[in-house]
Amino acid sequence: MFFPISGAHISPIYLAIVGFLIGIMGGFFGVGGSFIAGPALRLAGLDWNFAVGTDLAHIVGKSVVAAKRHRALGNIDLRLGLIMAIGTIGGAEVGAQLIQMLKRAGNVNTVVSIVSIAVYLGISSFMIWESWKTFQMQKNKAPRANLKGPERKRDESAFKPATRAIQRMKIWPMVSLPVSGVKSISLWVIIIVSFVGGVFSGFLGGGAGYIRMPSMVYLLGIPTHLAVGTDLFEIIISASYGTFSHAIKGNVDILIALVMNTGAAIGAQIGAICTQYFTGPKIRLAFVPLPLIGVVIVIYTLWSGHKL
Repeated sequence: MFFPISGAHISPIYLAIVGFLIGIMGGFFGVGGSFIAGPALRLAGLDWNFAVGTDLAHIVGKSVVAAKRHRALGNIDLRLGLIMAIGTIGGAEVGAQLIQMLKRAGNVNTVVSIVSIAVYLGISSFMIWESWKTFQMQKNKAPRANLKGPERKRDESAFKPATRAIQRMKIWPMVSLPVSGVKSISLWVIIIVSFVGGVFSGFLGGGAGYIRMPSMVYLLGIPTHLAVGTDLFEIIISASYGTFSHAIKGNVDILIALVMNTGAAIGAQIGAICTQYFTGPKIRLAFVPLPLIGVVIVIYTLWSGHKL
């Protein structure tokens, strides 16, 4: 099928399958799946600027479906999501401007590929270490089956000492997040975490949940189930802005995004339902291989010289 905006010939079946898989990942992990979507679109023949902008457009529709399901399951902290949207929007514009600079310089494909490889490898390596340490800690803990009520949604993390230190930082203004069980945390910490995620969103595409979801768990101390749902809610706002910003810069092929959403709408609901059957550490550990798949795809496109 020919897509005139980006000038690419791509199978709609391929796009629907990619959208379906990313929908499952988004619903289950609370991430946009750009570490798969971006490389997959690049592999199909799109330049990185189109892959980034189009992925953002597709993420909006998928996140609406997944967030609605998570809202019904009680997995969204609306206050936290709205605060994070402020920082993410600012960061997304910075990331989009960086893409424009690289596009004008003529090296957008090479630079974004190298940065994505480094980021995805770093995230997977850290989460492997953290998940392994957490499982070691849990060997001496009571089984989760013995926990009741809200405690079942709490999950241990080997990063807890650092989390507590961050929460004890008294930088005014301080806010409380009762839904997430956080009594007091600096508003600026939340803004900085979301701003960094926004930069990666605008630069590498998607909602940058692969940065923000782990950051919410490890830095802000948000339970994994709530981090997943809240991130999806926040992505609706920030990815909408990112899509608009990239669209006016000519980086969005809306037809490709619509085809991908035909599969993503189904996959997102399946992924959201599946979160109820896994504890936080298991969700985080299952997340580890996914950025590595993106790394393999990006390395392949670099190695093959595809569109470089």
